[in-house]
Amino acid sequence: MAELPLVLLHAYPVDARMWNPVRARLAARTRLITPDQRGLGRTPLPETERAPSLDDAAKDVIALLDKLELDKVVLGGCSMGGYLTLAVLRAAPERVGAMVFIDSKATADAEEARLNRLAAAERAEREGTDWLADALLPGLLGERTRRERPDVVETVRELIESQRPEGVAWAQRAMAARPDSSRALTEAKVPTLVVVGEEDTLTPPAAAEELSRAAGGETTLVVVPGAGHLTPLEAPERVAAAVLDWLRGTTIEAVS
Repeated sequence: MAELPLVLLHAYPVDARMWNPVRARLAARTRLITPDQRGLGRTPLPETERAPSLDDAAKDVIALLDKLELDKVVLGGCSMGGYLTLAVLRAAPERVGAMVFIDSKATADAEEARLNRLAAAERAEREGTDWLADALLPGLLGERTRRERPDVVETVRELIESQRPEGVAWAQRAMAARPDSSRALTEAKVPTLVVVGEEDTLTPPAAAEELSRAAGGETTLVVVPGAGHLTPLEAPERVAAAVLDWLRGTTIEAVS
């Protein structure tokens, strides 16, 4: 599998710095690419009148692959990064040689969750994002992390507080509008790694099991003890080991 680069897409509402704890170990094994998504981190939000859609964010990823002259990659992400992975899969399945889903799911939001996203987007535009970290940290991090790892709590807080309100609002609306991608996942006959934190309450192990069952290719499911929704930050050693073990043990077609 070393032939294909590994592209990892970050969660909401952080940026590509969330991969820093696993970056060195993964980059020692394969070419690692971790872009910021539009409106978050160092990537500006394009001026457009189009309604927010992960389909447009997927075009950003495909354009990056074109720029780097990469025909096919191992593509994956955490949380929203997993949703974006599926959007790329829907748009250009021939570019995806294998997938990694970390604390994510293939289904669309239920109505209550969708409305909560829209309300959060409006609040971010109205008030800024000073309230966002306090609102999200209990769900983003596992109970053990919040109790025993104040350094991780502070890192995630800093990542959240550095995001621009317009990017936060765009991402929430785009996620609220995303479709169910279970069919695309099933039709993609590619190797798939699914990683989930044992204490993840947003996309719990049951959701990871559902995603794993829906995947059409050979699938590996790894549950990380003592971690919540942001496992690469909470348990980087275990996440890196899961990815590296999978890379060593899985055969991927490097060309279409």
